[in-house]
Amino acid sequence: MTAHDPSHATTVAALKSEVQRRLTYTIGKDNASASPRDWFVATALAARDRLVESWLASTKRNYVEDRRRVYYLSLEFLVGRILIDTLTNLGLTAAMRDALAELGVDLEKLREVEPDAALGNGGLGRLAACFMDSMATLDIAAMGYGIRYDHGLFRQTIKDGWQHEYPEDWLSFGNAWQFPRPEITYDVGFGGHVESARLADGMLAHVWVPAETIVAVAYDTPVVGWRGRHVNTLRLWSARAPDPLRLDAFNQGDHVGALTEQVRAEAISKVLYPSDATPAGQELRLRQEYFFAAASLQDLVRRHMKQSGDIRKLADKVAIQLNDTHPAIGVAELMRLLVDVHGVDWTEAWRITQATFSYTNHTLLPEALETWPVWLMEKLLPRHMQIIYLINAMHLDGLRAQGVSDANVLAAVSLIDEHHGRAVRMGHLAFLGSHKVNGVSALHSELVKETVFRDFHRLYPDRIVNKTNGVTFRRWLLEANPALSGLLAETIGPAVFDDPTKLVELERFADDEAFQHRFMAAKRANKDRLAATIFDSVAVRVDPAALFDVQIKRIHEYKRQLLNVLEAVALYLDIVAQPARDFPPRVKIFAGKAAASYHQAKLIIKLANDVAQVVNADPAARGLLKIVFLPNYNVSLAEKIIPAADLSEQISTAGMEASGTGNMKFALNGALTIGTLDGANVEIRERVGDDNIFIFGLTAQQVEESRARGIDARETIATSPRLAAALDAIARGMFSPDDKHRYAQLVDTLTYYDHFLVTKDFDSYCAAQRRVDARWRDTKAWTRAAILNTARVAWFSSDRTIREYAEEIWKVEA
Repeated sequence: MTAHDPSHATTVAALKSEVQRRLTYTIGKDNASASPRDWFVATALAARDRLVESWLASTKRNYVEDRRRVYYLSLEFLVGRILIDTLTNLGLTAAMRDALAELGVDLEKLREVEPDAALGNGGLGRLAACFMDSMATLDIAAMGYGIRYDHGLFRQTIKDGWQHEYPEDWLSFGNAWQFPRPEITYDVGFGGHVESARLADGMLAHVWVPAETIVAVAYDTPVVGWRGRHVNTLRLWSARAPDPLRLDAFNQGDHVGALTEQVRAEAISKVLYPSDATPAGQELRLRQEYFFAAASLQDLVRRHMKQSGDIRKLADKVAIQLNDTHPAIGVAELMRLLVDVHGVDWTEAWRITQATFSYTNHTLLPEALETWPVWLMEKLLPRHMQIIYLINAMHLDGLRAQGVSDANVLAAVSLIDEHHGRAVRMGHLAFLGSHKVNGVSALHSELVKETVFRDFHRLYPDRIVNKTNGVTFRRWLLEANPALSGLLAETIGPAVFDDPTKLVELERFADDEAFQHRFMAAKRANKDRLAATIFDSVAVRVDPAALFDVQIKRIHEYKRQLLNVLEAVALYLDIVAQPARDFPPRVKIFAGKAAASYHQAKLIIKLANDVAQVVNADPAARGLLKIVFLPNYNVSLAEKIIPAADLSEQISTAGMEASGTGNMKFALNGALTIGTLDGANVEIRERVGDDNIFIFGLTAQQVEESRARGIDARETIATSPRLAAALDAIARGMFSPDDKHRYAQLVDTLTYYDHFLVTKDFDSYCAAQRRVDARWRDTKAWTRAAILNTARVAWFSSDRTIREYAEEIWKVEA
């Protein structure tokens, strides 16, 4: 539909009227007094109105056709801004832009007014958002379940180079996209005791009597698929106290004490990932996880009983996907509901549970495979602890009956870790309670079999499968990069947005000089925009003609932002020492948040900012190297950075990054990857070709072999003059003149205990960066490689990933 179509004019007129009506009758403002936020809310509500009929129709069809349903349980949904996403999927972006223009309002400015829904930390939550989009696009009857955090992940500011955390206030002006459902509530219990009674048939029944009850209240957000044909629901739970105010205490003058129960209850949905550095923080984390799993399971069981009336048919009509171990307590909760509430015998209940659940593993890091102290589980969830004990006993007895007698093997697959103060292994519970367990890249899935679930894999060799992650091209190309999207539509046709496999047709233009020029012009427009954002954010002027070298992700030692900073220091020292040498101009761009209690990650942020301050101000650097750290990384910032990137840094220690999805978004937008053979980098290389990616460093197997030989790096440092010089500059305070010993411990750790093998990969990384320099100097060769990256990554669509889940795990039709 174009601006010259009569239907376009009709749609524009209708949208203009709808926005105006919402501004007047919902917001209660006239055009003259309306603020940009008022206009945003009016526009969002008008867009929301357009999808409600389809939403209701989709919901009704799910019931009428008695469709098998998918429930996606995730502690994170990093959905970002919703306005442009909704308009894009409804095909209304151009019409809404024109309608607002007639009202004197700029849609792009409204886009900036919308807050990010900060309901996630990074890749896990962003993947969940992409999957929700793809499930709607593929017409799968699905619902996402999570928590409606009041503040989500913290808002990051950088002061004097240090990260500071503040509450994220994304709900301070309400949420135009959600539908409160105060009539949909569930009681979630904690603590108390379990009573047993002998039934008339001689069976023993258990009744959990909680000491505390929290009310889960539903809030629904419609998730519209491409072309608006199907709409699913994201249901988020908010915690409330049953009696928000103790009136007797209030009237006696204890105004604060009267609200104690309310504060304790609402803490559950107050903040994403509260620090678990204290016992109270650890307890809150477990309360969060059980709260949302219990409410979600009660809700989906209620829906199933309403539709089928037979709890024993649950696995025939329902598939539940556990996104990481956070919702794993749901396995024990479903057993409780089946056995204690619905009277299903244990054996049948376990069959139903295993057939219903499947589990996605996202990490090989031990600290991310959750465990909970047995004492804490017994205190908060006494009935669930009984159920877990019984699941474990029957599991181990069954293995013994099959001839498994090795005590070490039985201890390794036990749900209870007896070696570290007795703890429940939630990854083990998720594995045992699921019929399928998947990794998220080919390499990761193989490592899952060889490492964290090695013994389980030997016992259940058909349970682990691979489902390589994907991203929604609609958001990360069509919305984030309209310049490139327009060029693609003009060159190979708009059908590419319906079928990403058509991107391969771009290959025939890779050597076309005119197309190369237009491709890089689109990239330059994005770089100009990012350069303006950088100046507005951190007051650093960067040259858009320089190579934009980008690493944006959660700050963690295994992701090795430190390796990038060390190479930047080495490059800076070379530039200063060799004024006659021709260095291609480069801008290193960092963004990402460190967990509030992760001191080493926060120190790496400080180092990056300290190095940036020295390098950017040094006239001897001649502007050939600039370094910027952009604060408060979120989806909206990523949408500006990714289309502008020339080089994508994917440099984790091999064998430690499960998949990554940023690597896919960068390649889709024509950035070349520099990376280790880790996560989905392996599959990206297979598709874009060795000549169009810069691979360096140890493989996963070599990492293990190197660690086995020891992680003392003194010998490695001694054989690398550039590494030694960079470490020495940092250690002696070149970048921290106010505190020359600030990074002494960091350098000592790299020297004597380099677990993440930063030093081991340093020379290989530097050599790869010099190959980047050489390719960058050859503009035609670089542009050709960039075009081929875009042309060859269609396989990394989340639509493909979800089709695989649907066919091979959930058994639903897509």
